[in-house]
Amino acid sequence: MKRLLLTLGLGLCALAPAMAQTDYPTKSITLVVPFAAGGTTDIVARLMADHMGRTLGQSLVVENIAGAGGTTGANRVARATPDGYTLLMGNLGTQAASVGLYPKLSYDPRTDFEPIMNSASTPMLVVAKKDLPVKDFREFVAYLKENAAKLNYGSGGVGSTSHLTCLFLDSLLGVKPQHVPFRGSGPALNALLGGQVDYVCDQTVAIVPTVQAKEGKGLVVAVQNRLPVIPDVPTSAEQGLPQFQATGWNAMFAPKGTPKGIVDKLNAAARAALKDPATRKRLLDLGAELPDDAGQTPAALGELVRSEIDKWVPVIRNAGVTVQ
Repeated sequence: MKRLLLTLGLGLCALAPAMAQTDYPTKSITLVVPFAAGGTTDIVARLMADHMGRTLGQSLVVENIAGAGGTTGANRVARATPDGYTLLMGNLGTQAASVGLYPKLSYDPRTDFEPIMNSASTPMLVVAKKDLPVKDFREFVAYLKENAAKLNYGSGGVGSTSHLTCLFLDSLLGVKPQHVPFRGSGPALNALLGGQVDYVCDQTVAIVPTVQAKEGKGLVVAVQNRLPVIPDVPTSAEQGLPQFQATGWNAMFAPKGTPKGIVDKLNAAARAALKDPATRKRLLDLGAELPDDAGQTPAALGELVRSEIDKWVPVIRNAGVTVQ
């Protein structure tokens, strides 16, 4: 009898995690955005959270935890209980560039997270303040080379996608303008609109409305083809700098050790969001590029993280940029 009870007890213990995964979620889920509200990652996160919450039957509550180029919020999630109730909307900066920027990085993007899904890729765009005395990107390049010491650019923080793109442009042109980091690309955009910074390199999702409203000068898109939402803004190849190619991405992660059943359920909800016509339209209208079916798997996101680390870490180290 004791052996039978013991066997039944062990069986129930083994069954408990599976039952928990089947019931998941039973309460609201926190989706950490490691930047201030209003930037690209925040916008993508809120669009995804809204639809995913309806699919899962529990709300996804976005929590902005800014600081240290997004690594403060990313570390919070890496150290969270792996039960599916604390997630991260990370990006190129937090999940790839951080490896090259922070010698004492407190997490490893390759091993401390369970990838869920890449939500949206975002072409990069250079936008200048309205009164900068240039009419196009060619003039901007010439002006920047002549006045680099006097010019500054804003970013979402050291190591953010916006910082990396401007840093990449600096390396191509051989210039060193002043970098002004903010706690997210939203505050950086506000500084551009207020004339406190001369230009930004930002993801389309956050800054396309500014260009459409002519509140800033859209100078160039760092991709091969013009974007339908801002067709008048030329590509880097058209403006004589074809090697200036940069695309950001924003993707969802869970802490390492989150059960596969929960990851699969979250992935299914994220896929449903990208299939929803209204959600798709809002992302596409903001200039986002959505992954195809093959690019929506956890495995595809894991490979993206590894390949982006391999791509960007040498660029960062060659530029000699580190953060202690």
